[in-house]
Amino acid sequence: MAGVEAAFAQDYVQAREGFLAAAAKRRLKTESELHPSRKGAKGEELAMDSLLLGPADAASLLIVTSGTHGVEGFCGSGCQRALLGDDELLKRIDAGRVAVLLVHAVNPYGFSHLRRANEDNVDLNRNFLDYAQPRPRNAGYGELHGLLLPSEWPPAAANTAELLASRERMGHRQFQAAVSAGQDSHPEGLFYSGRAPTWSNRTLRGIVRRHGAGRRNIGWIDIHTGLGSGGHGEKIFAGRNVAADLARVRAWYGADVMSYYDGKSASAEVKGSAALCVHDECPGADVACMGLEFGTLPFDAVLHALRGAHWLEIHPDAPPALRARIDRDIRAAFYTDSELWKGMILGQSRTAILQAVTALAGRQGE
Repeated sequence: MAGVEAAFAQDYVQAREGFLAAAAKRRLKTESELHPSRKGAKGEELAMDSLLLGPADAASLLIVTSGTHGVEGFCGSGCQRALLGDDELLKRIDAGRVAVLLVHAVNPYGFSHLRRANEDNVDLNRNFLDYAQPRPRNAGYGELHGLLLPSEWPPAAANTAELLASRERMGHRQFQAAVSAGQDSHPEGLFYSGRAPTWSNRTLRGIVRRHGAGRRNIGWIDIHTGLGSGGHGEKIFAGRNVAADLARVRAWYGADVMSYYDGKSASAEVKGSAALCVHDECPGADVACMGLEFGTLPFDAVLHALRGAHWLEIHPDAPPALRARIDRDIRAAFYTDSELWKGMILGQSRTAILQAVTALAGRQGE
């Protein structure tokens, strides 16, 4: 289990240093896009780091991203570092003549500050929209906003009872969609989509465009945490609502790929997810996008922690003890710091990456 523990970090600084060190050990060139205006929780530099494995001129590319949702980066960073230390898997990548692009900490601010959202309270997986078009409306969120972010924290018993009553009235799926599908009506609220592309949006697009240009086949695995049974990695279709795209992803990863378009995923339907930008930046490529979502705590505990973290952003004068408690809760909601959980995560992520590499290697001549 020592190898399992070695892949994971206790904070953003450790994670970034570990990723860069693992790349240097392999003599791989990294590219670092520094955040232009923000620093980390310890005053450290923030960056979106990336590197390319395998033959640079390969017709097929696999993209593996971590930390799209900041604090979820503990898990994704560990998976990326494990890949860099996996001799056998790296040999398979080279043999298949597949290029693999690792993008570490898409949302470095959230990773460092233990927030799911970015420096502007934007949920990056709701931010990749066409802002020239009318944005998706989410009237349901407006009904719940005041309950989700009460004036005091922890919330009073009456607030908890009223929120539970709202969920009972709406039904769990409708409630989940209202809360998490994305909204642009309350900038301080949960799952805020933003009203323009963020720094992370623009930066990630540039990286994908630079490394994806001319590729015929592109796979994308975006690693997430917080939904589903503890330690289980749900494979969530993260592409367009197109039957052929879903069929391609299931052909690569199996029939147990879930789609939120038909209501069978643990996730509500997402509008503006990061992986969809590959269609804009790499037109003409055959694409297979998947979110790999690892469960941590039950839904109610995760939502409570997320509400607390957003409340804290609105109330920066909260007492230090309450701040520390909220930070502990949000970290635990998106990262289970146990050997068993980490081992489950690394095994499943390795399998998914190997499946993608195998599928892409088989498509080299297409």
